[in-house]
Amino acid sequence: MWAELLPVGRSAASGGYRRFAWNSADAECRAWFEQQARDRGLTYELDRNGNQWAWLGDPHGQGAVVTGSHLDSVPDGGAYDGPLGVVSSFAALDELRARGAEFTKPLAIVNFGDEEGARFGVACIGSRLTAGLLSRRAAYELRDADGLRLPDAMEKAGYDPTAIGADEERLSRIGAFVELHVEQGRYLTEEQPVGVAGAIWPHGRWRFDFHGEANHAGTTRIEDRRDPMLTYANTVLAARKKAKLAGALATFGKVAVEPNGTNAIASLVRGWLDSRAADERTLTELVAEIERAAAERGERDGVRVELTRESYTPVVDFDGPLRDRLAKLLDAPVLPTGAGHDAGILASAIPTAMLFVRNPTGVSHSPAEHAEEADCLAGVAALADVLEDLACQ
Repeated sequence: MWAELLPVGRSAASGGYRRFAWNSADAECRAWFEQQARDRGLTYELDRNGNQWAWLGDPHGQGAVVTGSHLDSVPDGGAYDGPLGVVSSFAALDELRARGAEFTKPLAIVNFGDEEGARFGVACIGSRLTAGLLSRRAAYELRDADGLRLPDAMEKAGYDPTAIGADEERLSRIGAFVELHVEQGRYLTEEQPVGVAGAIWPHGRWRFDFHGEANHAGTTRIEDRRDPMLTYANTVLAARKKAKLAGALATFGKVAVEPNGTNAIASLVRGWLDSRAADERTLTELVAEIERAAAERGERDGVRVELTRESYTPVVDFDGPLRDRLAKLLDAPVLPTGAGHDAGILASAIPTAMLFVRNPTGVSHSPAEHAEEADCLAGVAALADVLEDLACQ
């Protein structure tokens, strides 16, 4: 399975992946998922939000145990973030069948759409829609870099966007969701390659619009310029400094410039801030301080600054009894995480938990992302143990 997925959406230039929602690579990944389901005799289903499901047992039964993750990527991302969870889910089912496990509850494997938010700017769109945390109206307003709306992209890819929205009936049938994911950090060791998630830091994405005045780079005096690039650059540095002082994280990882000419002073710079902290108060105060720094510098530069919050996820404490049950079953450490996941979104509606598989370098969202095969197999065995405990009692 892993070998089949590796070439899909991979850039020959960077070695990273460009599997974005509703593009051709995404379609190929989706076809792969459907084939894996049918090869195992599972009931394949596409829900109203474009998420894929593979069911063992009655899809309409109660108390279902669900596992899975996502197959999309960040721009030039690594191979493991998302796909490891999906591949491991199918492998864990194979392992349970080999053990002769007898299921007493329905089991499903899921591929949630657009988890990374690389195309439309909002993370976990598939699970957010399902949980009712993203409305149909708001989803319809999302546009990609080319100005194409989300529903139009879905329709172009052959899916019906008219039904998207909260899926309370589906969630009411799920007793637990467990997501396996490659570790995004370096807490785990060779002796302990699998861990259990404790909580997810609150995090969000904010768009800063720096409005200046376009002009000629070679003829405009320094004192006559209203250059938004200066304000943007200062804001990037201020964000780093203030985040470090607060013990938090702040990253400007995406930028767009207009008119984007080498010999032109920009009229507009858009910068996207990703910020995370251990608690919501720290995060709120940090973003407010970054906004103040931007506004103060903008006043000096003759630049108007606008801030728009594009997405926000509050602190997520995974279901305590489920978390403790898994940690005891696997004799595994409980770890914090600063990254968002579909499991974190669904935690608002159903009991959820996460397993992490050791990442020896800690690098993620990069082609250098990696997990050793032995650790991946340990993750499969751990997930199989969890599913057996939850779905075969």
